Amino acid sequence: MAMVVDEPLYPIALLIDELKNDDIQLRLNSIRRLSTIARALGEERTRKELIPFLSENSDDDDEVLLAMAEELGVFIPFVGGVEHAHVLLPPLESLCTVEETSVREKAVDSLCKIGSQMKESDLVDSFVPLVKRLAAGEWFAARVSACGLFHVAYQGCTDVLKAELRSSYSQLCQDDMPMVRRAAASNLGKFATTVESTFLKTEIMAMFDHLTKDEQDSVRLLAVEGCAALGKLLEPQDCVARILPVIVNFSQDKSWRVRYMVANQLYELCEAVGPDCTKTDLVPAYVRLLRDNEAEVRIAAAGKVTKFCQLLNPELAIQHILPCVKELSSDSSQHVRSALASVIMGMAPILGKDSTIEHLLPIFLSLLKDEFPDVRLNIISKLDQVNQVIGIDLLSQSLLPAIVELAEDRHWRVRLAIIEYVPLLASQLGIGFFDDKLGALCMQWMQDKVYSIREAAANNLKRLAEEFGSEWAMQHIVPQVLDMVNNPHYLHRMMALRAISLMAPVMGSEITCSKFLPVVVEASKDRVPNIKFNVAKLLQSLIPIVDQSVVDKTIRQCLVDLSEDPDVDVRYFANQALRSIDAAAVAQS
Repeated sequence: MAMVVDEPLYPIALLIDELKNDDIQLRLNSIRRLSTIARALGEERTRKELIPFLSENSDDDDEVLLAMAEELGVFIPFVGGVEHAHVLLPPLESLCTVEETSVREKAVDSLCKIGSQMKESDLVDSFVPLVKRLAAGEWFAARVSACGLFHVAYQGCTDVLKAELRSSYSQLCQDDMPMVRRAAASNLGKFATTVESTFLKTEIMAMFDHLTKDEQDSVRLLAVEGCAALGKLLEPQDCVARILPVIVNFSQDKSWRVRYMVANQLYELCEAVGPDCTKTDLVPAYVRLLRDNEAEVRIAAAGKVTKFCQLLNPELAIQHILPCVKELSSDSSQHVRSALASVIMGMAPILGKDSTIEHLLPIFLSLLKDEFPDVRLNIISKLDQVNQVIGIDLLSQSLLPAIVELAEDRHWRVRLAIIEYVPLLASQLGIGFFDDKLGALCMQWMQDKVYSIREAAANNLKRLAEEFGSEWAMQHIVPQVLDMVNNPHYLHRMMALRAISLMAPVMGSEITCSKFLPVVVEASKDRVPNIKFNVAKLLQSLIPIVDQSVVDKTIRQCLVDLSEDPDVDVRYFANQALRSIDAAAVAQS
């Protein structure tokens, strides 16, 4: 009987023991098992014993506290549902005041989850006082945490309480500590979504104006995000009057970090103020950012050039943005050129065929010849966007010589990008052009010094066989692949086997039996063990492709010979292939 009485006490006793253990891993394991322990204790004892115990244990390693903050966010079912959710607030409140940022953020996140499920009466009685206590806390960490909770607390409050919360948030926006003002700036958009429109135009905008003039650039750059969020909440005319001047000022801010943030958020800011203001006020601001003296700002602005041009008509883009794009294509920073190269191809559909040929093609060509491989890669990977606009004839005349040059680039990643693009090029160029310009390159890559290139080249041959058909492959690829099996370098012989294994399913049973299989059987007598066990693996892959009679007559005999090889790996793969033959035979019978 004593055992039965003691049993419910055991989980909590174990938890307390492990939570006080010197070993952090045991404490962590214990925290992560909180839900199991809560189930064992039952809802009432969880509320009366477990939660108070956790409230007292907020002085632990950050890792343990982070796990606790996360667990408590999903703890409502274990304390008896939403009517008892308020009991979870004290331990999370204490976690909101710790020094470690990640713990505080997780505690705030969990409080928001709980607060959003609480009944209005509990929200007013328990959650709002918690927010007010944190907002008035002596330690800055409490006030930082409070900023992330106002949007949950505000809903469902009385008008008096709402006024108090707005006043409290206004004080946080003017706090002495920059960390608090930063938190207020980053959460202002969320808080604004819950505030009534009359107070939005007056009190919230007053807080916003104060933050935009903050002496700390780290606060001002967070206010940039607020521009886009508040702009979507305000009426269009209010947005133009209140938000637009702030964006224009920020684009000329003395801190490059703030200008960087404007460049990064520009598309969202344009959406907020509307197309007319974008054309009149934000185009000059964007041009300034594209010509900024800080490379980081130019990188952010260059990366948005296509998105920004989508908001303009082609004439405006050609008049104002294209001159900047030309300058950026020869920018002193390789990262600026790389950012531009990753998006510039998208401008072709916006500008249309004639303007692309006149203005963009020279820029594409200069970027294709850039000394920095990432710039060249970014252009290659988006060629299809240009092809859709100017057509394959012009593309082949202007860009293909540069592509052929890149196919022999000294940076292997550039060669790899070209190989991966070849099947798409092949489908666009057609057989005749492909044979003339790119066919020889495909076989050249099979003997590259870098394995990744050789592997990609073998895959490329398979994709070309799929694109142009087995007859074309028999004429242009297969003879050269078969020749490679006799190459003096064993790595090239292995690559030929790899190409055969990839192409066999595409070429079909007849060609596999007549052309590939005799060469593979011959390769099984190679002096290099790596070749022989690759032959075994290749023969195994051919079993489903060829007829059973070929398997029994040719493949099995070859594998039996290999299974008696002196090399252990050769024997292993040969036996594995023989077992798969037997398994296939059993499945058929």
